[in-house]
Amino acid sequence: MEHSWEVAVIAHTLALIKNRYFNGEVDANAIATAALYHDITEVITGDLPTPIKYHSDAICKAYKQIEQQAEHELLALLPEQLRADFDALVRQEQLPEAYKQIIKAADKISAYLKCQAELKAGNQEFELAAEQLATLITQSEQPEVVFFMQAFAPSCGLTLDGLMKTY
Repeated sequence: MEHSWEVAVIAHTLALIKNRYFNGEVDANAIATAALYHDITEVITGDLPTPIKYHSDAICKAYKQIEQQAEHELLALLPEQLRADFDALVRQEQLPEAYKQIIKAADKISAYLKCQAELKAGNQEFELAAEQLATLITQSEQPEVVFFMQAFAPSCGLTLDGLMKTY
C-alpha cells in the first residue's frame, strides 16, 4: 500500500504542475484516486517484477490478459451498487489517456526514488534499475515530469536534518 500511496501523491503533484505551469486541464483529485488503485490487480496476481513482465511481447500480452481477468474478478467481489463507482479505478484502461500517462510517470518516479533509497542504504542490486529508470524519466516528453524531477526529486532522499536546512 505504501507504493500506491506514494504513486498517488506524485501523480497528484504531477497533475497540479501540469495544470498550473503547462496549461493542463486534468482533474488532479481523480488522478490521485485512480493512482491509489493502479496496482490493485496485484491482490490476485502478486507483484511480477517489471523486467520479467516486459521480457518479451508474449509474456507481456499473457500478463495483460491475467491482469484483465483479475480486474473482472475484483469487480465481481464488490456489492452490485458499488461496481460502477470502482469500474474505472479497477479497469484503468477506461481512464482518459492523459490520466494514464501521469499515473505511469508517477509509478516510474516512485520506482526511481525507491532505487535511490536502496542505493543510499548500500544495496547495489538497484544500480541498473536506477540507471534504466533515470534514462526513461529524462526522456519523458511530459514537461510536468521534468519540472517534478528538478523541483522535488532532489529533496526526496534528504534526511530530516537535510530537509530542515533548506529553510
